[in-house]
Amino acid sequence: MVANPGGGTTEPEGGPVRHIPVLLEEVVRALEPRPGRLILDGTFGAGGYTSALLAAGANVIALDRDPTAIAAGQALAAVSEGRLKLIHSQFSQLADHAPEGGLDGVVLDIGVSSMQIDEAERGFSFQRNGPLDMRMSKDGVSAADVVNRAKVGDLTRIFGFLGEEKQAGRIARAIEKRRASEPFATTRDLANLIETVNPRKAKDKIHPATRVFQALRIFVNDELGELAQALFAAERILKPGGRLVVVTFHSLEDRIVKQFFADRSGKVSGSRHLPMVEARPVIFETLGKPMISASDEEAEANPRARSAKLRAGVRTDAPSRAADMSIFDLPDLASLAKMGA
Repeated sequence: MVANPGGGTTEPEGGPVRHIPVLLEEVVRALEPRPGRLILDGTFGAGGYTSALLAAGANVIALDRDPTAIAAGQALAAVSEGRLKLIHSQFSQLADHAPEGGLDGVVLDIGVSSMQIDEAERGFSFQRNGPLDMRMSKDGVSAADVVNRAKVGDLTRIFGFLGEEKQAGRIARAIEKRRASEPFATTRDLANLIETVNPRKAKDKIHPATRVFQALRIFVNDELGELAQALFAAERILKPGGRLVVVTFHSLEDRIVKQFFADRSGKVSGSRHLPMVEARPVIFETLGKPMISASDEEAEANPRARSAKLRAGVRTDAPSRAADMSIFDLPDLASLAKMGA
């Protein structure tokens, strides 16, 4: 089964398929792994990037907030001859796991993994009925908590901003009406309600529930906040010449990465009619093209790659700056988590 960034899946004939790392060649080329280099894989998942980095001779510190991924990765660690260190951690905390002297590279593959979607009990996808959960770390506020307790206005903001759902208000009001008599407990229960409110049209390429499920997953796991904090952390712990490589699958994620590199490049423009001018020390220099997408061949072979975007930068020797979330212009959705859960 291949992950759909919106929360659904496409399943080929014959059943689920193994997770395929996206833009693998491009990621490895950007990181330049070799013996003696230490690279942190902040989103270990099924170990696709980590395996390639180890094969190139690099040492790897791999993080994952999902304990299931860390447990599954022990077999790879066992044959790595001590060159792989697996750590159960959110990637926003990657600076806590970097050695003194810094890292030669950091790679982040943002979003849900195919393995998590394959497991119905994790509640990430409506294609397989399961509990309405979606927690990558298996603790904290669940999607069911959000759907059953959040105010209508808050649900509308979550669905509208994080899912870019045009019917956010209608869906939120329908949820409030239904949960008054029966709370939502399963993925299919919520998907059926959404489809009733917003029936699928013949021209629709995705299921009507896709954007709402995407929004809930991003909110429950604070994925945008995690990404922003991870970028600031990578800035602090990369050596001069170290590479930061980020692969995203969602327009909001890509916008955060793009804004970060633009801000840290030291270039600003007060007017579209004026050229870019140096304003601050350059902390990251653009590596290769500003953005790389999957080739037609990869997108055909791996549907998950169709929306993937890679951005990379090289750390200079300029001092890091303070983490400033205002550069991303994000709404304070994290405060909604205090919904009485």
